[in-house]
Amino acid sequence: MDHSVYQEPLVGRYTSKEMQYLFSDEVKFATWRRCWVALAEAQYELGLDHLISKEMIDQMKQNIENIDYEVVRQKEKEIRHDVMAHVYEFGTKCPLAEGIIHLGATSQYVVCNTDLFIQKQALGLIKSGLLNVINNLAHFCDKYKSLPTLGYTHYQPAQPTTVGKRNTLYIQDLLLDLGYIDTLLSSIAARGAKGTVGTQATFLELFQGDHQRVRQLDQTVAEKLGFNQVIPVTGQTYSRKLDIKLAETLAGIGATSHKFAVDLRLLSNLKVQEEPFAKSQTGSSAMAYKRNPMRSERMTGLARKLSGMVSNFYATYSNQWFERTLDDSAIRRMDIPQAFLLTDAILKLFVNITSDMVVYPRQIEKHIRSELPFMATEKLLMEAVEKGESRQTMHEVVKEHAIAAGKMVKDQGQENDLFERLAQDSRIPFNIEELNEMTRDLAQFTGRAEQQTTEFLNEFVYPSLEANKAQMGKIDSSLDV
Repeated sequence: MDHSVYQEPLVGRYTSKEMQYLFSDEVKFATWRRCWVALAEAQYELGLDHLISKEMIDQMKQNIENIDYEVVRQKEKEIRHDVMAHVYEFGTKCPLAEGIIHLGATSQYVVCNTDLFIQKQALGLIKSGLLNVINNLAHFCDKYKSLPTLGYTHYQPAQPTTVGKRNTLYIQDLLLDLGYIDTLLSSIAARGAKGTVGTQATFLELFQGDHQRVRQLDQTVAEKLGFNQVIPVTGQTYSRKLDIKLAETLAGIGATSHKFAVDLRLLSNLKVQEEPFAKSQTGSSAMAYKRNPMRSERMTGLARKLSGMVSNFYATYSNQWFERTLDDSAIRRMDIPQAFLLTDAILKLFVNITSDMVVYPRQIEKHIRSELPFMATEKLLMEAVEKGESRQTMHEVVKEHAIAAGKMVKDQGQENDLFERLAQDSRIPFNIEELNEMTRDLAQFTGRAEQQTTEFLNEFVYPSLEANKAQMGKIDSSLDV
């Protein structure tokens, strides 16, 4: 590593080798060459065999990965055009085909088709990461489906739920993200062979006015590049509105991950649930006792960066004048790879965290017990009515004591003595033993949380994982830093 120049942290610290490779020069420029081979093959097969020979195509195929980047660099410095610099270098390797490389095409033939090809492969990696997170959380939800925990609204104690049920909420959002990924994958089409402004004029001339063969060329090129559909009409580029949907989908995964990470950080502060903490991990250079949730914090920061990028894609699309302007080029070179790399880094952390989350049941019960007298008041009201009392009268009595008990807890740091207060009030038809019995079984306060978790896993999660098991793969979620 050259320590005298800036290094991209996404590559140096956070992302997988697989995603880094997809956005490497090696993949990008070899795919450019595959685009040129696909074009030449299609032209040859559709009747331009008087211009293109099988020997030319064979020589091109043999040199797809034989790229002299220094020659390209020098040529681009001279002519200020990256695609033509690569056309020139490819021609030096394929002298037989030098005159027909890029025949009838514009630069965006290789650029757009390559971008779409790489995006499709990258979405496959993202999908694999999502499936691994969902799988981890499904196991976690099943394991803790019956463990009561304190629920929060407005980050104030509300009613109990279960640890498993809470985590089904994250899975549900991840399943939405998975659906959006599938929709995007099924809709990605090739730009095809459209010419300089999308009219296919040069190809129509090459095929001597034969519209049908020009249409066949478009479809054949797409198929050779691995696409099963072609964008029907384009300007010089495919519509940058497609990039908006891509960015929104990736940012949506970031938003889901952000919510999970923030919630886990809050739970970590309560000492009820936390991310894995390595034996040799250091939380603070000064405070040796610290167990900072650094993985969740990193997820939050990366997701914030990802969501903030979406506006760039809107601005780029809306500023494409007529058939195309070049102000999309520089920003897309940065933002599209970075959006994928950010999502990859987030999911790598997400898989890592969910593979070994830590839960502290005794601490969870302690939190519930401290709030349970308040939460049991609704049950108390119902049972008081069963004994013939007025609900409204009981509500006023309970409210009076609940406010006093809450003030005692906050002002004096005392334990919650609501039940003792109620038991000593002659208007309340229960003694202390009866009140305590109301809260003995915590599960009675969690409603259908356990059953909802089981039903959700069986009806939605497991079927989705089974349907996509071939695409799950194994994710290397190990962290170097």
